[in-house]
Amino acid sequence: MSEPEIEEQEILNAFEAGELKRVPNPDEHIALHRIAAEATFKKDTRINIRLTSRDLRALQVRAMQEGVPYQTFVSSVLHKYANGQFIEKTTDQ
Repeated sequence: MSEPEIEEQEILNAFEAGELKRVPNPDEHIALHRIAAEATFKKDTRINIRLTSRDLRALQVRAMQEGVPYQTFVSSVLHKYANGQFIEKTTDQ
């Protein structure tokens, strides 16, 4: 079992054992988390970048395969890279 699966199982076990309790003022708690999430994902800076038309087409194709707009796709790739979450795949030829 992977680490996320172990954590999920622990949460499920705690729920089934009745060990989980509701937080006081859940609406307030949800509102605070919503504000934090919005601040985390707020795009507040614009950049301009020059790409080859070939690279742009390739990005647009990949974005279409993922089902997202290409600018969202590019932003996601850059975000993952900047946060060390980008995993490069090597292709064996």
